[in-house]
Amino acid sequence: MKRAHGWRAAVLVAGLAWSLGAAADGRIFTRDGLAIGGTDPVAYFTEGRPVTGTPDYQLEWHEATWQFASAEHRDRFEADPEAYAPQYGGWCAWAAARGEAASTVPEAWKIVDDKLYLNYSRFIQWRWERDIPGYIKAADAHWPNIFE
Repeated sequence: MKRAHGWRAAVLVAGLAWSLGAAADGRIFTRDGLAIGGTDPVAYFTEGRPVTGTPDYQLEWHEATWQFASAEHRDRFEADPEAYAPQYGGWCAWAAARGEAASTVPEAWKIVDDKLYLNYSRFIQWRWERDIPGYIKAADAHWPNIFE
């Protein structure tokens, strides 16, 4: 059991190091040049799951390219991006609570109080879910200064 835990910690550290290098592109976490790796942020709210977007429906917001599954989703996001964009620029909510930046995967997500939160992995999400209010409070306090 300790061995598996150590492996997970090593993966998290590697992800943190990679993510901090990506921070130069701005506060929005991108993968392959796309926010949420091309996943439609509106779909989390309308379909309750991650849905891959398409280059046919995309827009630029906060120096990042966002893709959507439909013109309707793109238009909803464009009308109120703050309502749909993930918290902490799409960086890991658990890491933000620790004052750090880490990459995320579209499958590790949760909507809390009408806000989308992403995490580094499902394992890290499980850890984050053990004290969501506490982690959100800590992340909100750390977030403005994480990249300084």
